[in-house]
Amino acid sequence: MKLALRDLERRDYEPVLELQRELAHERAEGRGEDTLLVVEHPEVVTVGRTAQRASRDASELALVRQAGIPVVEIERGGAITWHGPGQLVGYPIVRLAEEERDVHRFLRTLEGALADAVRETTGLEAEPHGEDTPTGLWVKGKKVASIGIAVKRWVTLHGFALNLSNDLSRFNLFRPCDLQPEVMGSLDALGAPVERGAVVAAVHRALARRLGREAAE
Repeated sequence: MKLALRDLERRDYEPVLELQRELAHERAEGRGEDTLLVVEHPEVVTVGRTAQRASRDASELALVRQAGIPVVEIERGGAITWHGPGQLVGYPIVRLAEEERDVHRFLRTLEGALADAVRETTGLEAEPHGEDTPTGLWVKGKKVASIGIAVKRWVTLHGFALNLSNDLSRFNLFRPCDLQPEVMGSLDALGAPVERGAVVAAVHRALARRLGREAAE
């Protein structure tokens, strides 16, 4: 099996969300191919299922709205996160075979692939997922990538946001992934600036390898 790569460059969030859903439907019907979509979004804040609960404080997005940043509620797991310039966002649209149907395993696969890619392109070592390091990619105590997925008919959608050189002050507008804003970091802020294209290629190779697929353009 192959994992194709499709670089959308810079696009608004909602059209890419619709594209994800279309591709996921195709894969669920046995059509198309597993694909890693990569993109950079203009500023947007997305709200996962955790943050859509009635018990949440509706004011937690007040500063985001005051800043004029669009807010989109979506079906992925997790809470609230930000996307914007300087960030690499990836959406693996993958049809899981019967032996692959373990959501937690898929999350660990994503984390591992991102860790492999960061190590390859920057030499930085990522901390493994554990009690003190929630889901995502952590380097030197800073969270440099957020991960949140949905699975429909055993096809994955949504994915990860890797902070390359984005403005970390935007995370001060809310609690990113229900964490304190100061835990957020970027590769650039950690002294490891990296070219986007190199990271895209490395993530594609690493994810394909960890999924047991062939990286294909």
